[in-house]
Amino acid sequence: MTFSTVFDPPAGTPKHVLCVGAAVLDTLFRVRTLPSGQGKVLPYDMLQIAEGMASSAAFAVARLGGKASLWGAVGNDATGERILRELSGAGISTEGMLRAEGAQSAVATILVDDEGERLIVPFYDPKLHHTLKTFTPEEIAAFDAVLVDVRWPALALRVLQAAREIGKPAILDGDVAPDGIIEQLAPEATHIVFSEPAAQRLTGITDFVEMTRLLKQRFSQTFICVTAGAAGSFWCDDQSNDIRHSPTIAIKAVDTLAAGDIFHGAFALAIAEGKAPAEAIQLSSVAAAIKCEIFGGRSGAPTRADVIARLASMAPKLS
Repeated sequence: MTFSTVFDPPAGTPKHVLCVGAAVLDTLFRVRTLPSGQGKVLPYDMLQIAEGMASSAAFAVARLGGKASLWGAVGNDATGERILRELSGAGISTEGMLRAEGAQSAVATILVDDEGERLIVPFYDPKLHHTLKTFTPEEIAAFDAVLVDVRWPALALRVLQAAREIGKPAILDGDVAPDGIIEQLAPEATHIVFSEPAAQRLTGITDFVEMTRLLKQRFSQTFICVTAGAAGSFWCDDQSNDIRHSPTIAIKAVDTLAAGDIFHGAFALAIAEGKAPAEAIQLSSVAAAIKCEIFGGRSGAPTRADVIARLASMAPKLS
């Protein structure tokens, strides 16, 4: 098989992924180095963009040729209007978003240094999630997969439960969360993709193979993957029960912000398309890596053609 036939979307209507969670107005400042103490930091570039974990994942779905819907909450304020306008303009359906009266929309200030690393100062108003969004099983049945982050646990739990009950892929973005949140959501997920910091926090170790093995033992009913940045990804093969490693491409990182979200969106779409875990992870890993070459958070998300071209050019190193 060629890379095109393996990684192209299936024929017919694009698969529809529901992303549940964060929608934030980010202000990105590009700096030479991250601050280490008090003082003034002078950026040399800046960008404001609507994103967030679920929002950036939804954008990745749209960029890779899928159909993306977003369920989350913004305040009934000018910032919320801007977030919805920008995300809708990026090809994401925001019809299921809530406008929370009396709440401030989520915002974040982010410093990105010349190595692509970042410092994030987010603000999430607890009042955003005081009213729980309601939905019917029929609404969930309209999607080919659901992906939830950890920012609205009550809604995430109900969406995962509803999807799993009707046999839809129910995917959890296993990022760092307050104590007990992952443990609450994980049993309802069919797939969990953990970030490295979250996996380390849950297991207390740094070895990726053992980390993945421990997480699989803990959440045995669920497909487990741990992303490892430049080292690629580690995952448990549910057929053999072996821990497998999927490498990624070598890049010069400019901005790692939203890379994990791009991975999750690409993974959710690939699973919705019926791709095997190895192919889904490879597609996602390369999509996330390409994003890191571009400053601007989610705006660096590649198209399907971009990913396939890079996979094809790097085929010997990925085999």
